[in-house]
Amino acid sequence: MKQAINSAARKVPTWVVYLLLTLPAPWFFYLGLSGGLGVEPIKALEHEYGEMALQLLIAGLAVSPLRRFAGLNLLRFRRAIGLMAFLYVTAHLAVWLLLDVQILSQIWADILKRPYITIGMLAFVLLLPLALTSNNWSVRRLGRQWHKLHKLVYAASLLGGLHFVMLSKGFQLEPLLYLAIVIILLGMRVSSLPTFRLAQGLAEKR
Repeated sequence: MKQAINSAARKVPTWVVYLLLTLPAPWFFYLGLSGGLGVEPIKALEHEYGEMALQLLIAGLAVSPLRRFAGLNLLRFRRAIGLMAFLYVTAHLAVWLLLDVQILSQIWADILKRPYITIGMLAFVLLLPLALTSNNWSVRRLGRQWHKLHKLVYAASLLGGLHFVMLSKGFQLEPLLYLAIVIILLGMRVSSLPTFRLAQGLAEKR
């Protein structure tokens, strides 16, 4: 089964992934204009873009564990997934800035005074250099530093999950599930590091 999936994935051009992941963006915007997002379309549009961004960040984190534990090789799509996650983060931020708050002084006040917005902005700042360097030229130019830089996605994903939990009103299971998935995937990533495996092996020998 996994061989069939890997074989099929190799035949899919990456531009198809970019196209498919881009399509929800204009669709959500159309729904907002046409009344398909309820009585508060701006808030709903913010939510849709933000949730899509978090889902794609999680998908990007899942690529390595899927390869390690399930034998599914989707590495060639990870860059596309990451860039599309940044697209939706940017759309989420743009809706908040341009359609929701609109007042520059209020924007800065919210960033400084509301922790969930502070955390969300920090996640965006961490993702920005990753998006700017997600190209072959940057990989060649930065060398090993490129891999170190792109580990910022772990912190950005965790902050994104916290942002979702904190902005939710009352107890809601969905944001907590997203955060739990992020933590689990990060834990799987940490457990795969050579230093962690070495420390684990030494502990078992004692």
